[in-house]
Amino acid sequence: MSTDSSGKRGFASLVKSSGRVAFATLCSRILGLVRVRLEAMVLGGGELASGWFLAFAIPNLLRRILGEGALGNALMPLVAEFDTKGGKENIRKELGTVFFVLGAILGAIVILVSGSIIVLDKSGVLAKTEFFSSERMRFVVTYLPLLMPYGFFMCLVGVSNSVLNYCKEFFLPALGALLLNVFLISGLGAAYFLHVQNVRQVIGVLSILVLLSGLIQLLLMLFLMYKNGTLPALRYAAGSKSFRSGTVKKLFTIAFPGMIGGVAVQISFLVDRALAVKLGAQAVPALTFIDRLIDLPIGIFAVSLGAVLMASMSRAAAQSDIEKMVQELGFSMRQVFFFCIPMAAGVMFFYNPLMSVMCLGGRYTVSDLYAAQLVALFYGAGIPLFCLLKVIGPAFYSRKDMKTPLAASCCAIVVNIVLDLFLMRYLQQGGIALATVIATVVNCGILLGVLAKNKMLPEILPVVISLGRAVLSAGVSVMLVYEIYEGSRYIQTLWSSAAVDLAVTA
Repeated sequence: MSTDSSGKRGFASLVKSSGRVAFATLCSRILGLVRVRLEAMVLGGGELASGWFLAFAIPNLLRRILGEGALGNALMPLVAEFDTKGGKENIRKELGTVFFVLGAILGAIVILVSGSIIVLDKSGVLAKTEFFSSERMRFVVTYLPLLMPYGFFMCLVGVSNSVLNYCKEFFLPALGALLLNVFLISGLGAAYFLHVQNVRQVIGVLSILVLLSGLIQLLLMLFLMYKNGTLPALRYAAGSKSFRSGTVKKLFTIAFPGMIGGVAVQISFLVDRALAVKLGAQAVPALTFIDRLIDLPIGIFAVSLGAVLMASMSRAAAQSDIEKMVQELGFSMRQVFFFCIPMAAGVMFFYNPLMSVMCLGGRYTVSDLYAAQLVALFYGAGIPLFCLLKVIGPAFYSRKDMKTPLAASCCAIVVNIVLDLFLMRYLQQGGIALATVIATVVNCGILLGVLAKNKMLPEILPVVISLGRAVLSAGVSVMLVYEIYEGSRYIQTLWSSAAVDLAVTA
């Protein structure tokens, strides 16, 4: 079999697997848009929405750092190593230790954070500080202790997902992400159609639904691992030896730089939101709702492709097949540009009708929509860069190189925070979005430079050709859609005028 033939079959496998994940993610993102619509109508775009989004961001911070972030990326190449040495039984044994230790650490974090907030709030310490005296921060103090266990569940879900992806199980784990949206839509829908006016009561119910979704998703992941013969064997993990296990030491040694980078990235995210709080009640919802909008193309395409690419590259790295890794990276970069540049153009030029359909109505006003205009423009322009970062990362993580992405992330974070402070003075929340995009350019540039130095950068010409085709197709598509959109508005205006004239005549 020729190299070209095997390469094409490998690309076909990537497309097929990522297509399944993309379909599952598409279902989740469509429900996510329904959820965004209901959140906007029930919670609005002001203080109440800010409090809910900030409270929910903390357990998500834990999930991204210790779940689907550094630990997930570090675990997959180790699972490939476990498989090579002893098959699935060895995977089960080693995973038993990993889950035992990770569960203990997560439980301690949840108890510490929730307990500290409850004690400080009951003692009146938080109420005396100016930062926690606002209505939105009172929401955070009230509901964060209830939401923290969600981070515990989702960290274990993220680690389980990495194992299942290595076993080429992509579709059902990705489909599990539907659960959060299903539960929240049910709660928000009931509140909307029953005309519940007590928003605090609604948020309390939503917090409980979030916990239930996390628990059920974890149970689903464990069932899938059982079906694949990789369910962690906890009987090997009992006792203090687990904490001195070579597996755990190796995992955290590899993951630690990535965890620092993940912490730094999430701190940067929280800094963005904290600075946005200072800009007014509309800033955090503007960033959050547009983030949900651009999450649709990023989640459907880049996250799906990145998950499959990570599994494939981990197997290739275990076999020292660098050529295959370079070919897969080049293919993925071409796909990112070809699909994501038209998506970016769609968000940038048609933000107004998109956001009107998603959010406008209920407590979400035209003023809230206008406050998100620059955010949509800059975040939209950043879609190809956000997606590119998702497919570059596996080229490092699969080789157990966490230090290079850490260094790149730290440089990007410094740029982001400095530009936040400068640009928000002139562009408000739009400046925060622009700073994020520029920081992503820095991050991608550093990583690509390192790949070029290590002679792992794919051929430039095919990537440039794909980029040119994407820009051309995006330009043509935008012009066609714009003409259709303006034509429909013109016909609608004529129809309305004719109806008015007819009514006057009658």
